[in-house]
Amino acid sequence: MLEPVKVSLEALNLATLMPMLVAIAGGLIILIVDLLKENLHKSLYVMLTLLILIIDLGTTVGFSGNEKGFFDLMLIDGISVVTQIIILVASMLFIPLALTSKRFHEYSYPEFFALFLFMLAGLQFMVATSNLILIFIGLETSSLALYTLIALHNRANSFEAAVKYFTMGALAAGFFVMGSAILYGVSGSLELNQIADVLQLRLSDTGILALSIAGAGFLLAAFAFKLSLFPFHTWAPDVYEGASAPLAGFMSVVPKLVAFIVAMRIFEMFIKLNIEWVQTTILALSVATMTLANIMALVQKDVKRMLAYSSISHAGFVMSAIAIATTKANSAIFLYYGLFLFTNFGAFTMLWVSRHKHRVHHERYDHPYEKFSGMIHIMPIGAVVMALFMLSLAGVPPFSVFWGKIYIMSAAVDVGMVWLAIIMGLNSAVSAYYYLKLIVYMFLKEPTHATSKETVYFNISKPLMTILGITVFATVSSMFFVQPLLDYITHMVQISGF
Repeated sequence: MLEPVKVSLEALNLATLMPMLVAIAGGLIILIVDLLKENLHKSLYVMLTLLILIIDLGTTVGFSGNEKGFFDLMLIDGISVVTQIIILVASMLFIPLALTSKRFHEYSYPEFFALFLFMLAGLQFMVATSNLILIFIGLETSSLALYTLIALHNRANSFEAAVKYFTMGALAAGFFVMGSAILYGVSGSLELNQIADVLQLRLSDTGILALSIAGAGFLLAAFAFKLSLFPFHTWAPDVYEGASAPLAGFMSVVPKLVAFIVAMRIFEMFIKLNIEWVQTTILALSVATMTLANIMALVQKDVKRMLAYSSISHAGFVMSAIAIATTKANSAIFLYYGLFLFTNFGAFTMLWVSRHKHRVHHERYDHPYEKFSGMIHIMPIGAVVMALFMLSLAGVPPFSVFWGKIYIMSAAVDVGMVWLAIIMGLNSAVSAYYYLKLIVYMFLKEPTHATSKETVYFNISKPLMTILGITVFATVSSMFFVQPLLDYITHMVQISGF
């Protein structure tokens, strides 16, 4: 008879679970409060959620090195900590927007805030492990909550967006499970470090190499769906269009950053094993994504869809850093998304500043370019703010995203991929056209009757102005804190072994 194995609490190191447990407990507390007392004002839930996020952030920044816990399933290393900090900062910018308008009823539901916290817990699990099963659990937890958050917007295209996202997410989950199963069959483990050790010894076998490439292919397809890389990108514009503008901005940054970090852990393992097919395929996907998404953005008639294709292009830009697979390139991913967070989230939020009750400009779109005609005459500060965001997204120095772009291009040049840096530069030049197009509409065209002050609902509440002020400050002043931020990121990436 086998004797039971005794496990001490110290060996479990339950502290590694604390950031996720805080988010889960917070979601349950919100549900319990609603159960005990219905119809409480949403401001209570906003403040409660912010308090939980602050506690979560406090538990996250307490980690300084690489720690494993909970039967070695949890891994809190430098890149995990930095990713969670960015996730929580983005969440703190997103949640106060629930106070800005009574027109979007989804923020009235306590379930919205509970689901949001459950989604965060899933995202945190994904980045705080190197175990493929736990990554999958985190992926599904966050995805299922996010599908519901999109549908809560309660418009016809919101339901359509949620169903499309669910369908694509289910397909991506299938690819992920298949890829994980193949790697398990080859190595006998679901831990990435153990898989790498086994493959290092067995790759000389042609059959093992073929199976490893097949597993990598399935996983790459799964992450191409999540990151909206070509040719798996078609769901993104429709989903962003169906979601509320702030949620679309949040989706364009946080879930993608998490997917990038998991992709970094997985695919750089293959690159370091000298499986050249993986690196070549990632480079091809990144170049195709940034180029074709830019071309599609050029012909969009709706600003929200343009920003969706723009986000796809940025994802292709950042994906190339994973193919480069150096400490500098990996640091560039965090720098890029740390700065991109403020700019892109601010741009999507600006779509919420003015809205019509009915579609008066276009029977199909909510945010056509014509809606912004002459905005400088109607809402001068709003026009200047939106212009700053557009210039930053275009990579115009000295605004924030410029520093992320130039650092990735520098990382490409350092490893001899000058051709990749040239393609990035050309794509940035092309993207400037559709960003400047919006500026032309705002500053050089006359307002239409439908954009006059009498026919537009202006959402200029203090929470919205505060959040926009923070994003503008970060976008404009980025040149002053890029180096300290980069030094911190590089240190955290190095201690993680990347």
